[in-house]
Amino acid sequence: MIRKIIHIDEEKCNGCGLCAKACHEEAIGMVNGKAKLLRDDYCDGLGDCLPACPTGAITFVEREAAGYDETAVLENKKRKMQKEEGGISQLTQWPVQIKLAPVNAPYFNGASLLIAADCTAYAYGRFHEDFIRDRIVLIGCPKLDACDYTDKLTQIITGNDIRSLTVVRMEVPCCGGIEHAAVTALKNSGKFIPWQVVTVSTDGRILQ
Repeated sequence: MIRKIIHIDEEKCNGCGLCAKACHEEAIGMVNGKAKLLRDDYCDGLGDCLPACPTGAITFVEREAAGYDETAVLENKKRKMQKEEGGISQLTQWPVQIKLAPVNAPYFNGASLLIAADCTAYAYGRFHEDFIRDRIVLIGCPKLDACDYTDKLTQIITGNDIRSLTVVRMEVPCCGGIEHAAVTALKNSGKFIPWQVVTVSTDGRILQ
């Protein structure tokens, strides 16, 4: 479509970045020290960036351009906010509590299963990126739940096509219960699948 949209004269641009800050839609970015219109569909054509430019490098033109896409702009802002707040969630299924999880569910088929103590996600800052990514996650705390997860986990491993098992626990003694339940469940299932236990320290370090 032919519509009004901004044009940036790179020869006049001094690289101050004020236009990028003024653009609420984040259509403008700094590339190699110069302002650049990153996406036509992010530009609403209202020109909030024009008065911010000290060199007059930005003007309006009429040309063939994609229409302004408010939905795409909002999604971009959402993604940016999530990154600034610590990253995008890697969780792909619900529920995650061992007590609430079904014994059989489609997401278990072909899954790399993560069984984690509740506290690990709080102690280890990159938990989503390093452990939840590409895995189905089940969490619990034997001390708080006052139960043995072994039977439930045995049913899940036995009744589904689990490809691998990762157990993440804290270094504290009470986490021994979740490791014992997971390892015993794997043995009870009679299956031979790759498995590992990762221990996190109380100050957020990987110990093994």
